Amino acid sequence: MTCHTWTWEKRHRCTRPRSSQASTLHLPSQLFKTLVVDDLFDLVGTQEELALFTEAVKIWNTEASDSLPSCMRSCYKALYTITNEIADMAEKENGMNPVNHLRKAWAELFDGFMVESRWLAAGQVPAADEYLRNGVVTSGMPLALAHVLFLLGHDHAAYTEATKLSDHIPPAISCPGKILRLWDDMGSAEDEAQEGLDGSYRDFYLMENPSCTPGDAEAQMHSLIAREWEELNRECFCRRTFADSFTQACLNAARMVSVMYSYDKEQRLLVLEDYAGMLLL
Repeated sequence: MTCHTWTWEKRHRCTRPRSSQASTLHLPSQLFKTLVVDDLFDLVGTQEELALFTEAVKIWNTEASDSLPSCMRSCYKALYTITNEIADMAEKENGMNPVNHLRKAWAELFDGFMVESRWLAAGQVPAADEYLRNGVVTSGMPLALAHVLFLLGHDHAAYTEATKLSDHIPPAISCPGKILRLWDDMGSAEDEAQEGLDGSYRDFYLMENPSCTPGDAEAQMHSLIAREWEELNRECFCRRTFADSFTQACLNAARMVSVMYSYDKEQRLLVLEDYAGMLLL
């Protein structure tokens, strides 16, 4: 997680004017909260508690958390406070408050976690493609990029572009999310310290294709990652659905993923160490 937030902040701050960089300091905090929420869903909450937790996020009122266990209540109040602070900062810079869009992004993340939690509780094995579609949301990438969209907004441009997020996740966001989910699942499979309680694309692919080996499954995952990169490049350099500043952030997010998962057998991120060394020169 340290790698994730450090790399995100460095890549994102390089594209922001100095007057706006203070607001980006909240991004690592929001990314960290997605991991906390994920653990609450995987390891702590009952189905009833998690349903109430998800409903509280949709209500978006501090009183909605009163019936939650203390750990969920603390998490809810923290994400509620920081999200509103980010929205206030965006309003000061761009003239409009995006809190409704950001709360919707949080609600969609919670809905994705609820889907995974129900699969786990019921012992249900989803299709690999179904898991991956939901995994784009639970990767946290759409939530992170929703924040970036408004922090990069120029006057009302971000709000016009936000309408493109209403019905589906556009490729500029879904491609980095899918790249992150696939790399994370491969990393979880190789790292014995990660329990992977809610499964992985590799697991479900092997269940669907019993004649395949783990190596075959990882080859399929690498193929999917390459396909997502092709689609992301088309989106960012040909279609240009969003403003250049936002598409650059989406590209940087996808590039960041390859750095995050370039660790060796000793869990060292040699590429990141090189980057850090260059900054200290």
